[in-house]
Amino acid sequence: MVRTKEVLERTGISRQVLYRYMQMDLVVPASTTESGRNQFSPRVFRIIELIERLKERGYTLRDIRDIVGERFAAAQRGSADALDEPLPESLEDSLETPSEPE
Repeated sequence: MVRTKEVLERTGISRQVLYRYMQMDLVVPASTTESGRNQFSPRVFRIIELIERLKERGYTLRDIRDIVGERFAAAQRGSADALDEPLPESLEDSLETPSEPE
C-alpha cells in the first residue's frame, strides 16, 4: 500500500489536486487506516499519470471521469485487467499525438 505522502511526492501533484481526483472518483483509496489515513494501490501512479496526460490534451476532469472513471476505480479496487483494456479510440489518439506547442 502507498501512503498519501508518497503519492504526492512521486507524482508532484498537490494535496488539493489529489483530493479533487478523489472527490470525482478518479482516484480511490484502497483502504483507510484506523486513524483515518488513506492508503492507495500502487496502480494510483499509473492512474494519475493518465489523468495528467489527458488534462494536457485538453480533456476536463469531468470528461475523463465520464469516459474512464469507472475503469480507474475498478483498477484501484483490485481489477488489474481494468487498466489493460484499450482506452476509447479518441483517448488513445490523444495520448499518442504530440501536443501542440503553446
